[in-house]
Amino acid sequence: MEGSTASYPVESTLFNGRRRHLKEDEPKMTTGFPPSLASMVMSYGSVYLMAKDQIGSRVLQKLADQGAFLDCHVIFLENIDHVTELSKDPFGNYFVQKILEVCDEDLIRTLIVRVLTLKPVEFIKICLNTYGIRVIQKLIETMKTRQQIALVKSGLKPGFLPLVKDLNGSHVIRSCLQFLGPNDNKFVLEAATNYCAEIATHLHGCCVLQCCLSNSVGPQRERLIAEISRDLLHLSQDQFGNYVVQCLIEQQDSPVKLLDQFKTHYDELATQKFSSHVIEKCLTKYPESRAEIFNELLSFPNFEDLLQDPYGNYVIQKALSVTKGAVRARLVEKVYRFGRLKSSPYCMKIFSKNIFKK
Repeated sequence: MEGSTASYPVESTLFNGRRRHLKEDEPKMTTGFPPSLASMVMSYGSVYLMAKDQIGSRVLQKLADQGAFLDCHVIFLENIDHVTELSKDPFGNYFVQKILEVCDEDLIRTLIVRVLTLKPVEFIKICLNTYGIRVIQKLIETMKTRQQIALVKSGLKPGFLPLVKDLNGSHVIRSCLQFLGPNDNKFVLEAATNYCAEIATHLHGCCVLQCCLSNSVGPQRERLIAEISRDLLHLSQDQFGNYVVQCLIEQQDSPVKLLDQFKTHYDELATQKFSSHVIEKCLTKYPESRAEIFNELLSFPNFEDLLQDPYGNYVIQKALSVTKGAVRARLVEKVYRFGRLKSSPYCMKIFSKNIFKK
C-alpha cells in the first residue's frame, strides 16, 4: 500500500486531533506490530484520527495484512459514519481500501457501500476525487453480492455524464466495464449510446467509448455501433472522435457501412490531420476495400497536391506499403509521374523509402 512498509520511529502523535510530543520516558511507537490496537487508539484518540495520519494509516494497514484485524473490525464498525470522509483523505483512503481488500465479511463491505451511496451527489464527488477514486475502484473490484452491485449502480447512474467527462470519473466507469458482467454493465452501455455524439468528441469520453466497444457483446454492442456509425464522417475529422472510429476499424466492424460514408470524401479526409489516420487504418484493416479507396484517390484532379500535403503524403506512403499486384502498380505509376517533386519537403518522404523497388 502507500509508502514503505519499513518501521519508522514516531517522535510525536495525534491526540484529539492535535500533535503531542512523547515524554522522554515514554516508549516510542513504530509501524511494526504494536502491542495492542487499543493502546494505539489511545495515543491517537480514535481510529478515525489514526487512519488520517500517515503513520497511523500504515499501522492499520499492517494490522490488516498480518491478520490481526478482529479488533480493527469492531472499531471500524463503530466509525462507519466516517468512511465517506476517510475515502477522500490522502491517508485514510488507503485504510478503507485495505478493509475492502482483506475483509471476509460481506456485511462490512455492504455497510461501506450503503454509506458511500447514501447520498448520490456525495458519492459522485468521491468518484471525482483524486483519492476517492481509488476506494471506488477497489470497491467495484471486490464487490460480491447483488445488493452491493445494485447500490453502486444506483449511485453511478445519475452522474454518468459528469463522470465520463472527468479524468478520475472516467476511470470509475471503465472499472465497471472491466469488473462487472454484461448484465450489470448494461446501464453504462445504454448511457454511452444515448450520449454517444457528446462523449465521442470529448478527451476522456472517447476513451470510455472505446472501452465500451471492447467490453460489450450482442445487441447492446450493435446498438452502440449503430449510434457511432450515424456520424462517422464528422467523428473521423474530430481530434478525439477519430480514435473511436479507429477503434471500430481495428475491430473490423461494419466495413461496408463505414466506407459508404467515406465515398467521395477520401481526398478530403486524407488531407486532414485526424482523419488521415482513419484512412490509413482503413487501408491496413480492410484489404478488400483498398482498390475502391485507391481508385478514388487516383482520380483526384489535384493528385500532385495530395503527394505534397503534410498529411496526405502519409496516406500515400501507407497505400504503397500495404498493396501488391496490379493495384500497387497503378499507384506507383501515378506517383512516378511526379518524380520532379522529390525535393518537396513532404513528397521527399515518399521517394526516400525506395517504394519502386518492391
